[in-house]
Amino acid sequence: MSYYPIFLALAGRPCLVVGGGPVAERKVDGLLAAGAAVTVVSPTLIAPLQRLLDAGRIRHVARDYRPEDLDGHQLAFVATDDGTVNAAVAREGRERGVWVNAADDPAHCDFILPSVLRRGELQVAVATGATSPALSRAIREELEDYFTDDYAALSRLAAEVRRELGVRHHRAGAEVWRRALGADLRGLLAAGRHDEARRRLLERLGVRP
Repeated sequence: MSYYPIFLALAGRPCLVVGGGPVAERKVDGLLAAGAAVTVVSPTLIAPLQRLLDAGRIRHVARDYRPEDLDGHQLAFVATDDGTVNAAVAREGRERGVWVNAADDPAHCDFILPSVLRRGELQVAVATGATSPALSRAIREELEDYFTDDYAALSRLAAEVRRELGVRHHRAGAEVWRRALGADLRGLLAAGRHDEARRRLLERLGVRP
């Protein structure tokens, strides 16, 4: 099966996580980072999830999964090691139009989760079509040496300048941007010379600073 890569805007969207252990915790952390409204269905919660509940960051249904738990949700994540539960959520999700991801069980997934490298707002996702999560992680770890922390600053600068271009009603094509985002900008940012980097980027994009 081939997968179509996509980034989802989940801010405020209801998402269900079935399970209350370490795998569920990782799913919840990623969803909260994206601003999703998360409900966890599980008889028990590990301590980190309990702390999120106590802080009012998640909703908890303290029992085993039931089909009606999917109602009102747009995505569901199954984080148990019970294949029967995986199959039930996948089947009932399709009946209700809810997309389901079952951890380490691609046969019961409507979508898979890549291994993600984050540098600020920059995200680099690596996937192997669910054939080898270990390889995805290994490649991501290799990329960590290339995408150093100064890429986070470069990402912020690019976003700042893009907003300024919008205010000025100035358009720059993809190829112009590609040439403009040279490695020298990261060097300037690493040295704390933000204004100089911003000015240089604007000039390359055809705008007088």
